[in-house]
Amino acid sequence: MHAGAFDEVTSCLVKVPEKTEGGKNMALVENVTTLQKSQDLLEAEREKKTMMKKMMRQIQEEPLDSLSSSVRKQAMEILTQLSHTQPTLGVWERSELVNMCVQSVFSLPSVQAMQEKDETKAETIQTLYHQTLEALQSLLKALFIEDPTPAGLKSILEALGPWMNSGKAHERARAVNSNISVLNHVLLTLPFFMPLGFPALGLLLGRLLLRIGDPDEEIGREALDGIIILYTILELQKRARDKEETNKKELYESNKHFLGPYNPVSPCQNILRVIVEFGDFLGPQQIKDLLLAALEGLKGSSEAPGKDSREMMQLASEVTLSSVLEWYRHRALEVIPEIMQGIYMQLSHIQEPRARQVALLPISLLASSFMTEVVVALLMCPLPLNSNGAEMWRQLILRKPSCDVRDLLDLLLGSLKEKPVTKEGRASIVPLAAASGLCELLSVNSCMGRVRRIYPQLLLALLIQVHYHIGLNLPGYVASPKDTKKGAQPSAFVPVRWVVKVVKTLLLRMGCSYETTFLEDQGGWELMEQAESHHRGVALLARAMVHYSCQELCRILYLLIPLLERGDEKHKITATAFFVELLQMEQVRRIPEEYSLGRMAEGLSHHDPIMKVLSIRGLVILARRTDKTAKVQALLPSMVKGLKNVDGMLVVEAVHNLKAVFKGRDQKLMDSAVYVEMLQILLPHFSDSREDVRSSCINLYGKVVQKLRAPRTQAMEEQLVSTLVPLLLTMQEGNAKVSQKCVKTLLRCSYFMAWELPKRAYSRKPWDNQQQTVAKICKCLVNTHQDSAFIFLSQSLEYAKNSRASLRKCSVIFIGSLVPCMESIMTEDRLNEVKAALENLRHDPEASVCIYAAQVQDHILASCWQNSWLPHGDSWVCYPVTTHHWSPSCENLPTSHQRRSWIMQALGSWKMSLKQ
Repeated sequence: MHAGAFDEVTSCLVKVPEKTEGGKNMALVENVTTLQKSQDLLEAEREKKTMMKKMMRQIQEEPLDSLSSSVRKQAMEILTQLSHTQPTLGVWERSELVNMCVQSVFSLPSVQAMQEKDETKAETIQTLYHQTLEALQSLLKALFIEDPTPAGLKSILEALGPWMNSGKAHERARAVNSNISVLNHVLLTLPFFMPLGFPALGLLLGRLLLRIGDPDEEIGREALDGIIILYTILELQKRARDKEETNKKELYESNKHFLGPYNPVSPCQNILRVIVEFGDFLGPQQIKDLLLAALEGLKGSSEAPGKDSREMMQLASEVTLSSVLEWYRHRALEVIPEIMQGIYMQLSHIQEPRARQVALLPISLLASSFMTEVVVALLMCPLPLNSNGAEMWRQLILRKPSCDVRDLLDLLLGSLKEKPVTKEGRASIVPLAAASGLCELLSVNSCMGRVRRIYPQLLLALLIQVHYHIGLNLPGYVASPKDTKKGAQPSAFVPVRWVVKVVKTLLLRMGCSYETTFLEDQGGWELMEQAESHHRGVALLARAMVHYSCQELCRILYLLIPLLERGDEKHKITATAFFVELLQMEQVRRIPEEYSLGRMAEGLSHHDPIMKVLSIRGLVILARRTDKTAKVQALLPSMVKGLKNVDGMLVVEAVHNLKAVFKGRDQKLMDSAVYVEMLQILLPHFSDSREDVRSSCINLYGKVVQKLRAPRTQAMEEQLVSTLVPLLLTMQEGNAKVSQKCVKTLLRCSYFMAWELPKRAYSRKPWDNQQQTVAKICKCLVNTHQDSAFIFLSQSLEYAKNSRASLRKCSVIFIGSLVPCMESIMTEDRLNEVKAALENLRHDPEASVCIYAAQVQDHILASCWQNSWLPHGDSWVCYPVTTHHWSPSCENLPTSHQRRSWIMQALGSWKMSLKQ
C-alpha cells in the first residue's frame, strides 16, 4: 500500500458533500482498491485496523441526541468497503465494531422527536435517518459475508439482542428491523451449513416472540415476519442435510401461511402457534435460552409507558414461559441448574411485583415434574440467601402447581444429614443451603403440619450441623447489604450463626417460645456457637425443653437412642448432650438399662473428655432415681478417675454434678480415697489462666475438704499439705474473687488438719511490704512440715513460671523467705535450681518481677553469708568466702552485691529485654 492510502481514504469524510453517496465516491473506491492490491499482509492488516479505528472514532464523536450530518453514515459505508479487504477482522474486533455502530444509531431519538426539534430540516432528517439505518444494516450484512459462519452470525445478533427489550418503542423497532435485515441476508446467501444448529436460536426466537406481543402493532408484525424467515432458514438447513432441493421463495411463502397471519387483537395466539411449530428445532440448550429470553422481557416491562403496555409485555413473557414448559418440559431436565441460575440473576433486575411472579413461574412448573433436580439447583444459590433466593424457595410451595411438601422436606432433611466438609477437606455449602431453604419454608404456614411430622429429625440434624459449622468459613461470602446498617461495612458471613438462627426459627414455629427465651437469657445460643461449649448449649436447650414439657420430647428420645452410636465425634457429642438431659424424663424407665445406665458407664472410659463429662452428668441424673442410686454410687471411683488430665472447665462442670452424688452417699471410710483423688484432680487447676476455672476449682476443693472425716489418713495429710503453697500464692494474685475463695478453702483445710498458721497467713494484703509476714509464714511451714519443704520449694518455683506477672512476683517473694528457712536441709543442687530461676526472672518483661528477683537474690546471698551455709564453690560469690568477714547489713557487702546495684542491674536487664 502506498504511504498516503490511509490519509486519502479518511479524507473522504471531509471532501464528500452531505447529500452525496459516500460509498460510491471515486476517491474512496480508489483507496480501498489500493488496499486490496497490497502484497504485504502484515502491512495491510495494520493499515486496515488503523483505518477502522479512525472510522470508529469519527462515529463515537457524533452526538447521540441528534442527526445533523452524514459523517456517521459515511463512516459506516467506508467500514463496509473495508470489510471486503483482507485480512478479516478477529472475533473481538468485529464484536467491538458492531456494538459501537449499533449503539451510535439505535441511541438516536425517534425520527419524530428529531424533526420536532428542528422543523426546518424535517424532510432532510428523515431521509438521512433512513440512509444511516440502511448503512448500518449494509455494514452488518458485509460483516456476515466476511465471516459467514455461525460464530460470525452470533457476534452480530448478540449486539442487537439487548435493544429488542428496550423501554423505547423506536429502539425496539430498529432492533427488530435490523434483525430481519440480517436474517433476510442469511436466507439469501444460503446454503451454508451449521453443524451445531442456528447460533443462539433460543435467545433470538425468544426475543422475537416477545416482540410479537409488543404494544406497537408494527413491531409485532415485523417480529412475526422475522420468525417466519428464521423458520425458513431452519427448514432449509434441515433439507440441506437430507440433500433435498428447495425453492427458498416458495418455502418462505408456505411457512408464512403455515404460521398464520399476525393477530393484533390476540398476539398470544401467534406466540403459542410458533412455540408449537418450532418444537423440532428446540433442544435443551435452546429451551434454556428461550426461557431466559422470556425473562429478559420482564426486566424492561416497568420502563414501558402505560399500564396496558406493561401488562401486554408481561402477558407475552408468561405465555412464552408457560407454553414452552408445558410442551417441552422434559427437554429442560438437563439444563435445570442453568435455568435456576438465570432466574436468580434476572430477579435482581425485576422489581414490579407482577413481573416477579411471572419470572418465578418456571420454578413451580419444573418442580412439579423434577423436584429433586430443582431443589439441588436451588441449593447452589449464593449464601446467605437474599430476598431473591428466599423467594425462589418459597415459590416451590406458594404457587401452583406446587411440589409435594413432604417430599421436599425429606430432600432437605437428607441434605442436612451431610457433612459440610468432605474427606478431601473441601467445604460444601449443601447443608448450609438446605438449612437456609428450610428457614424460608418455615415462613409458609401451609407446610407447618408436614414440618411437625419430621420435627425431631430436623432439630437434631440442625444441632449437629451447628457443631459441624463451628469455625467453618466460606471464603468470599459476606452478609447481604440489606442486613447491614447504612454507612457500615457488610459483616462477614458466619455460617454457624446462620445455622443457629435456623434452629431458633424451627423452635419458634413449633411453639417453643419459652425454650428459646430461656436460652437467650442463659446465653445458650452463644455457648452453642463455640467449640468448647457447644455441648453445654445443646444440653441447655434439652434441659429447657424438659422443664417446659415439650410435647415432642418422647419422639426425640426414642429417635436419639440409635443415633448415639452413629456418625463422627461431633455427631456423637451433640446427640449425647441432648440425650443425657432427657434422662430426667419419666419415660426413661421404659428404656432398657443398657441404653441408659450401661451407655453412661461405658462413656466414662471414652477417649474424648467431653464424652466423659456428659456421661458423668447422665449418671448423676440417673442417681436421683432410687432404683439406680446404688449402681451409680458404685461407679463414683470411675467417675472421679476419668477426670484426670481433663480441661479445667470440664472438671468444674463434672464436679458440680458429682456433688449431688456425694451428698447422697453414706460417709464411710472407704469414701476417703475418692475424696482424696477428687482433691488431686482439682489442685492443678488452681493455676489455670481462666479466672472462673481457678475460682470454681478452689471453691470446690474447699467443699470436698468439708466432706472429709476423721481419722485423717496419710494420703489426706499429704494432699492437704501440698495445697498450702498454691493457696497462699494464689491468694496474692490480686483478684478479689479468687482470693476470697482461697481464704475460705485455707480455713477449711486448717480446721480439718488442726493447723496453727500465723493469723496473717489468711490475710489478702499484698506481700510487697510484708517481708516479715512472709518470713514468719515460711518459718511456720518449714518447722511444721519439714518433710514437705522441698515440695513447697518446687511449687513456688513452678508458680514463678506462671503467665500472670502477679503470681510470678509473689512466688519470688515467697522463695526469698522460704530458702533461708531451709538452711539446715538445703542442697547445692536445689540452691542452684533457685539461682537459675531467679536469674531468668531478672530478665522478666514485668519490671516489678525483675526488681523483686534481684532483691531476693541479694537477700538469699546475705543470709547465706551471714549463716555460713552457702555451698562451696557457688558462683553467686564473686570472691572466696574465706577472705571476707560478712555482716547481715547490706551496707557492709561488697559494692557488686549491694542491693542498689542489683536493682539498677535488674532495671537495665528489663530495659534491654523490652528493646529486644
